[in-house]
Amino acid sequence: MAKQIEQNQTENQATENKSKFRTRIIISTISSILVAFAALVLIRVNNFSDTKDAPSLSHLQEVQLYTYLQETYPQRYEILHKLSYIDNYPSLDVGAGSAILIDVRTGDILYEKNADEIIPPASMTKLFAMYVVDQEVAAGRLSYNQIIPIPEEALACNMPPHSSLMFLGEGQVVTLEELLLGLSICSGNDAAYALAYTVSGSMEAFIERMNQIAFDLKLKNTHFVESSGYSELNTTTAREMAAFCKVYLSEHPDSLKKFHAVRSFTYPKEENMAPGDKYGPQDFSQGLPRHITMGITQSNTNPLLGKLKGCDGLKTGYIDESGYNLALTAIRNDTRFLSVTMRGPGRSTAEGQAGRIKDGTTLMNYAFGSFADLTHISAIKNYFVKNYGSKEMGFYAVPAYNVEGVCVPYLTGDSIADNMNNVQIEVNVPEKITEPVKAGEKVGEIKIILGNNVLETVPLIADRTTTKCNGLMGLIDKVAVKFN
Repeated sequence: MAKQIEQNQTENQATENKSKFRTRIIISTISSILVAFAALVLIRVNNFSDTKDAPSLSHLQEVQLYTYLQETYPQRYEILHKLSYIDNYPSLDVGAGSAILIDVRTGDILYEKNADEIIPPASMTKLFAMYVVDQEVAAGRLSYNQIIPIPEEALACNMPPHSSLMFLGEGQVVTLEELLLGLSICSGNDAAYALAYTVSGSMEAFIERMNQIAFDLKLKNTHFVESSGYSELNTTTAREMAAFCKVYLSEHPDSLKKFHAVRSFTYPKEENMAPGDKYGPQDFSQGLPRHITMGITQSNTNPLLGKLKGCDGLKTGYIDESGYNLALTAIRNDTRFLSVTMRGPGRSTAEGQAGRIKDGTTLMNYAFGSFADLTHISAIKNYFVKNYGSKEMGFYAVPAYNVEGVCVPYLTGDSIADNMNNVQIEVNVPEKITEPVKAGEKVGEIKIILGNNVLETVPLIADRTTTKCNGLMGLIDKVAVKFN
């Protein structure tokens, strides 16, 4: 009996020892797992701490993001847009039948009146011609100082009666720059024809270039049949002309100082004479001769140059069917505005010019007296966001569209500086998120605020699609995110 009891005790002890051993093994295993898990968490935390940016997008990712932005944020590609904080435009004393006023940097519309009425642009057409030539110069296919042959079709004597002219004569030696000055200052129809044949070989081919520009910019009511603006079959609207001018000024800003702001132009000069011609007075009483040898000085047709502070362009236009048109721009303190007025009143050139001065001054005084541009907004940038639970570990929150500046109204304080100083910028974007994202998904926003008015809201979107990591890594990230 005693022996049986002793045997049972031995067996119980062995069983207990085995149980304790198994427990120690389990505890040790669990401890090892926890230590390993903690180590993985620590490594993951350190990895996220060291991750400050994301790789550059692949070509496919760029295409995916671009496609999404086109579909979701069409305002990204609009040239002009309405200010969100203006419900009604002011009542201004503008005599022109159609008008619009914009901020050139931002594309914001500050005022409009019948801006979609289809009207012949008259000589404002020449801005499109200048744009085509500027493209050729920028591409290196033309240069300003090269000599341009004058085709028969561009001689001043072959232009329609009462045309605006720079007075091109047969055999003259003229540079591309001089033709552009004659186009911009004198509004020379002969210069328009010479440039068309120089660039494209024919008026028809040059007009195709001009119309392609209008098509590319989605200017649905803008169409040309010739490049001088003399034809009433050329069409546009104040809104579309303003949109084009914004693009023109953005892409070729040097054209203002080089061409549009020049007050007067004398042509031909002695160095422009055709071989054998003698420079001196001529009699034009019997019409224009083929050889023009007398220098003729003309003032810029823009009546606000030298009269309106900051005015440095842009272009007038008149035919009977359009009335007195004017694309006008001025800059003060790094803020540039542009107005387009069409169907301006007047029974004579003097009355038409007076109307242009009145309307242009009214619109620009309103603009400069009511708005200014806030530029270089450092908050408009890409923000790196850590993405726990994804293989990529992070992405960029990028602005859904570019903001070159904000048109700030004078709502607070007593000066421009007061308004600028009172602008508040709120950036709402997470430093980290715990779920994968899709390219284009909104993850934050930037608000630019003045007083009780939100001047601009810029969505921040994910620049790429991130993929969910495996189950273990997802579990690790759920812990790691609490320490980072």
